[in-house]
Amino acid sequence: MSRRSVPERWTSLDTDLKRVTRVEAAAMFVSRPLVGLGIALFLIALAALAAGIVTPSGSGLVVLATAFGAYMALNIGANDVANNMGPAVGAKALSMTGAIAIAAICESAGALLGGADVVATISRGIVGPESFQGTEAFTLTMMGGLLGAAIWVNIATWIGAPVSTTHSIVGGVLGAGAASAGLAAVSWGTMAAIASSWVAAPVLGGVIAGLVLAGVNAAILDREDRVTAARMWVPVLIGIMATAFATYLAMKGLGHVVRIGPGRALAIGVPVGILAALASRPFVAERAGEEATLESLFRLPLIVSAAFLSFAHGANDVANAVGPVAAIVGAEAQGAVPSAVAVPRWVMVIGAAGISFGLILFGPRLIRMVGKQITKLNPVRAYCISLAAAVTVIAASWLGLPVSSTHTVIGGIFGVGFYREWRADRKLGRSQQSGKGLAREERRRRKLVRRSHFMTIVAAWAITVPAAALLSALAASVLHWLA
Repeated sequence: MSRRSVPERWTSLDTDLKRVTRVEAAAMFVSRPLVGLGIALFLIALAALAAGIVTPSGSGLVVLATAFGAYMALNIGANDVANNMGPAVGAKALSMTGAIAIAAICESAGALLGGADVVATISRGIVGPESFQGTEAFTLTMMGGLLGAAIWVNIATWIGAPVSTTHSIVGGVLGAGAASAGLAAVSWGTMAAIASSWVAAPVLGGVIAGLVLAGVNAAILDREDRVTAARMWVPVLIGIMATAFATYLAMKGLGHVVRIGPGRALAIGVPVGILAALASRPFVAERAGEEATLESLFRLPLIVSAAFLSFAHGANDVANAVGPVAAIVGAEAQGAVPSAVAVPRWVMVIGAAGISFGLILFGPRLIRMVGKQITKLNPVRAYCISLAAAVTVIAASWLGLPVSSTHTVIGGIFGVGFYREWRADRKLGRSQQSGKGLAREERRRRKLVRRSHFMTIVAAWAITVPAAALLSALAASVLHWLA
């Protein structure tokens, strides 16, 4: 045996092992989505089984409706929750794992502690119950609306578009109700109020976020002595955020347990904000000693704000999944369309679990898109977006306008990005006038907001209600035909 034969054999073996390793890695990459899909299907089946055990009658319609509700909850977790955590992840204030863990805990806590509300708008406000000929027609309509809305949110997540799950379920119930009872049964006044938020929410969120960023630049970042400015203004900004989120939490979270109007909510938020500002002064004075740490001062309030947003979102938007299920459970138990829809605890548990697992299994893709692919974020910009989202919801609630948290957060991201474009363009214009600037064509190429994402998201928002309505009308028609 020659001396070279052994090394050559080992070299050949190493090459083969590397090929096997590459094949295994490729197989793992391809199978990863299938694992998530398998777990999701198992959770849906488990929810349906639980419904069959818990409900006294074990109604097949309740079991099927629960499966549809679990499917919708998974899609809410995959799509809607990304809006709360995306800015914090994009600003590198939170890792993906940390964001998912905080969101899962806070979403579940919000759903279980603050989500057991009477879901009147979904089950009764869009299509009047008197329009249905019997309990079965009402049940099948709610099921069709739920399934169609869930399918639309699933499609939107697949194409990478964050959409409003509230608008999806509203469109779903509208389409299913129109298919079952006719267009005359739809409450067009309610729909007009909801439609007004399509434009109001993102515009308000974007304008407020841009104005807050302009204020932060003027007060701190553009000053010659940033450290002194930060010591003065960062505690004030923390206090404003604490006020906004305490007010937001009181209205959108605790408001589901105890009715709290905007005035009382603000009376709760202002003292909390003052205490937060005073408590943060020593921390800011210590950490603002070096300019390099200025952005890090915004990380803690950003993380807290993301947790609060998730809690309030869980309390508010879990109804999009469990509202129709609760209405169906009530209808089947009473043998008539219920006058008030109380959400059973087991239904809330399924909704909370579905949102959390949807986030864990499918949420990272949209979190990355929201936080990193629309525009570049840092802790200061993400702070402005979170504050704008809270202020927009508070202002809209005060004015009686229904808004979507998805629209406000995404609008805030675009607002920050377009403000930065405008600011950079002004700087380049001034330098060009002095002979140091870039050519106009070069300035046009330096865009800070991805236009492709902007167009995709706007298009998805525009067709959310019609798309969910059409899919739900089809689903309701099929369910009525099968029944």
